[in-house]
Amino acid sequence: MTLNENKAPLYALILCGGYSRRMQTDKFLISYHDGIPQWLYLYNMLKPLLQDVFISCRPDQHQFFGENYRIIEDMAEGKGPAMGLVSAHEKDPDAAWLVVACDLPLLTDHTLRLLIDNRNASKSATSFVSPENHLPEPLIAIWEPAGLALLKENYKNDLFCPRKTLLSTDILLLTNDNPEEQLNANTPEERQDVIRMLG
Repeated sequence: MTLNENKAPLYALILCGGYSRRMQTDKFLISYHDGIPQWLYLYNMLKPLLQDVFISCRPDQHQFFGENYRIIEDMAEGKGPAMGLVSAHEKDPDAAWLVVACDLPLLTDHTLRLLIDNRNASKSATSFVSPENHLPEPLIAIWEPAGLALLKENYKNDLFCPRKTLLSTDILLLTNDNPEEQLNANTPEERQDVIRMLG
């Protein structure tokens, strides 16, 4: 079997279900680009790359998204991004998911294309190396069904950390030639830093 044979279908998942406590406002609604909320900015970036783009959110967030968008609601609250991933896996256990956190304001389609073009479907996941700690980035990654099945098992055992799941299985790690695109903005201070960077 070659790398391009028998791949699971690949969908996109934008993670919006966090409580944004450190940011003190919903991160998915913040606008960094021409007044467009971050979730919609990411959606518009992903849509030309993958036909099926889903939004992962809590049930109480559904009101922020129009009827034209495909939603996967978290099956339980307060469990972090693992809940969004597990909920997507429950929706379609045979699919792979390109997962993008909503707090990546510098992300461009360059990084997304790099991820898609280098996907190794024989691994549990394809992920970037974090420039900060040299560990896998679990929330800008392609999770294959096998990786998500392992995450689900870990979740059942109260192990909620997606990164620890990646560290425990066989994954492809990529180095991003634009590592600044992996920057997370989690606090008001980091938000202002990003705004200054964007000019």
